[in-house]
Amino acid sequence: MKKILSLVLAVFLLTAFAACKSTVEVDENTFADGDQYEHIGGELNVLNWGEYIDEELIALFEQETGVKVNYIEMTSNEEMLIKLRSSDSPYDLCFPSDYIIEQMIREDMLQPLDMSKIPNAKNIDPKMIEITNVFDPGNKYSLPYMWGTVGILYNTEMVDEPVDSWGILWDEKYAGQVYMYDSLRDSIGITLKYLGYDLNTRNADEVAAARDKLIAQASIRKGWGTDDLRSTMENGKAAMCVIYSGDAFCSMDGHENLAYAVPMEGSNVWFDNVIIPKTAKNIEAAHAFINFLNDANIAARNTEYIGYTTPNKAALDLLGPEYTEDETYNPPQEVLDRCEVFHDLGDFTDVFTKAWSAIKSAN
Repeated sequence: MKKILSLVLAVFLLTAFAACKSTVEVDENTFADGDQYEHIGGELNVLNWGEYIDEELIALFEQETGVKVNYIEMTSNEEMLIKLRSSDSPYDLCFPSDYIIEQMIREDMLQPLDMSKIPNAKNIDPKMIEITNVFDPGNKYSLPYMWGTVGILYNTEMVDEPVDSWGILWDEKYAGQVYMYDSLRDSIGITLKYLGYDLNTRNADEVAAARDKLIAQASIRKGWGTDDLRSTMENGKAAMCVIYSGDAFCSMDGHENLAYAVPMEGSNVWFDNVIIPKTAKNIEAAHAFINFLNDANIAARNTEYIGYTTPNKAALDLLGPEYTEDETYNPPQEVLDRCEVFHDLGDFTDVFTKAWSAIKSAN
């Protein structure tokens, strides 16, 4: 099976695919090293973010295992929770973010991972495991899939000063040239950091201060965005925006006038992890897919396609300096030291939600 699959991969590697950076060579002869799956069969229902996997890898997994993969896209963690809470939830594998995983553990929604069925987990950088332990102690229920930071993507032809503080987002000289990220936790979070507060504060006065600061930004802010921010910046339609590092990394490719910075006040370091819901039907295939994704060659190809940072150290070794020496893709420890992971806020989430409603209605 491995020999056949290696030939399939070799054919795929000769075809163009929509990677955000130029294609790197991945040695197909080591593909799925140590992964000799029996014919598992059945169906695997995967719930993941849009454009968050190289779909040709799904075909390779199906070839290897005989499993039919049904790939369903989600638009938010909250949408995922609604789907998984349904009494007839069909999903076997999901890719939620850090704070939502913490909530799912608290609500007993997850299946513990059988690490004996995920030998490729050894490829994950221990430093990443150390961070994800913060929201999933011992990584009992999840393993990191992709990670990154939140920062500022800016046009160096429109911004002629150091971008080292979140304060630049409130600078009147950039009125009508600033886009914020349309996300409650991200936009309130960076404002909390700018004001010197914790991302995960449970102090209502601090949240109110962040709310008022964002409301006051309305005369400067051009608007809110998410996935559309890449094209906005690539087409020179704004001086700067708040964005995820993976999107910044892709936008900067071929656009030398774009640069990315994580301000000195600190930011969010986020993780999207893979989990198996407690309601999963094909647990065997779910473990096999997690193991497959953590193969060094597969992880290297997947991160190249997506543009977000892989936690897979063996994959990074294959990718080389174009990735490992790029501080947007692979931030140095000094950046990580001033970043925090989002945590589940429990009932205090309502305070953030009300603040967000006030911010958006005042825009």
